Amino acid sequence: MNLDAESDDWLDDEFSTNGKVKINLADMNTAGWKQDLLQDLNIAKDILEEMQKVSPKLDSKLNDLKKCITDKIENQINEGNKKVIIFTAFADTANYLYKHISDWASEAHDLHSAKITGTGINLCTLDTSNQFNNLLIHFSPRSKKRKSKHDGEPEIDILIATDCISEGQNLQDCDTLINYDIHWNPVRIIQRFGRVDRIGSTNTDIQLINFWPQISLDDYINLKGRVEGRMIMADMTATGEDNVLTNQSSDLQFRKQQLEKLKDEVVDIEDMDSGISITDLGLNDFRMDLINYINTGKDLSGVPNGMHAVCPKKPEKGIDEGVIYVLKNINTDVNIDDINQLHPFYLVYIKQDGAILSNHLNVKNTLDILRAMAKGHNEPIPEVYELFNNETNDGKNMSTYSGLLGNTIESIITVKDDSDIDSLFSSGGTTALMNNVKGLEDFELIAFLVIK
Repeated sequence: MNLDAESDDWLDDEFSTNGKVKINLADMNTAGWKQDLLQDLNIAKDILEEMQKVSPKLDSKLNDLKKCITDKIENQINEGNKKVIIFTAFADTANYLYKHISDWASEAHDLHSAKITGTGINLCTLDTSNQFNNLLIHFSPRSKKRKSKHDGEPEIDILIATDCISEGQNLQDCDTLINYDIHWNPVRIIQRFGRVDRIGSTNTDIQLINFWPQISLDDYINLKGRVEGRMIMADMTATGEDNVLTNQSSDLQFRKQQLEKLKDEVVDIEDMDSGISITDLGLNDFRMDLINYINTGKDLSGVPNGMHAVCPKKPEKGIDEGVIYVLKNINTDVNIDDINQLHPFYLVYIKQDGAILSNHLNVKNTLDILRAMAKGHNEPIPEVYELFNNETNDGKNMSTYSGLLGNTIESIITVKDDSDIDSLFSSGGTTALMNNVKGLEDFELIAFLVIK
């Protein structure tokens, strides 16, 4: 078809393509395009050829994983417990691990395995349904409260999963968790570990095993470019608030320090001096509880400070008599070195004799206890609130709890004079501490839960 070079008629013929910007196919460098495609094909073939050199038998990381499982079985940290969770970020990796672990585990150790991913088909070596919840019940029957009629049935001992089960699942029958790959955010590691590190576990000890990359953390994480790019996009498309990465306690540096500490030291996760960000860790669970509560028509906007409730103790779960105080810091200088990642809120669980059971840095444990004690109770419990009313003369004598509050604030910062703490329980309602005593003016009481 002959067209005038100055004409635009070609824009509407069968030899033009694309959308608003039209391209004349006659102008395309088809020879160069073909050459580029052939070059890409050759590169893909080279990559495939190199990949095929690494067979499962030569996969050192897979072999190390098998050694970890064998060592766990032969040196059980809790007698009779052979259960292992293996986390990976990718469904393809989960498929690969299941393919090469399930048969090996069955032959070498007579163990059943299962694979759960958010996409694709779940698999299991047991003759049972591969539905998501059914597999979790067979892996952790005690924590999932499987019916007694199924006692004695075969169980799953090795669970290979992606992060689709990293939140909201009780899997504390298991005592060993393996991170086959590491997420750039250490909170993801803790979320995974939270599946086995839970109240109600009968295990004396639990362990976390991390597989770290061979390259440096900076190269692996590529933290600055990836995260700052996402934050810039979020700032441009969201509320326009300040970029969260520009605050004084650099979140980037904080995450890197956490990962380095987890990598280089044997640490108690709850006692890491750099803290674990509760604003990320497990907050989704609590946020969903709040959303579900509000969706029932409840309104929290008019709730005054100083609200309290009384719950029964549960010594079998390690929950003894005491008080959980929820305080709000009204002086930003108190959060020295940004050690409280829940700032400006502080949660402290204090025993009746004044001993601190869970300090303000151990927020995960305290929040879990609060949730276990209060969730599902919609009405006051007479057998415990009557004890509290008798003890305090219907709330008129709060000296015991004023003293415990003093110990609580003292555990956060040094308090030289506790005489003014009683103002928190004054008949005029809960108020901020306004006296000129260091520390007292820094907090106000939001709520407290008495455990009797």
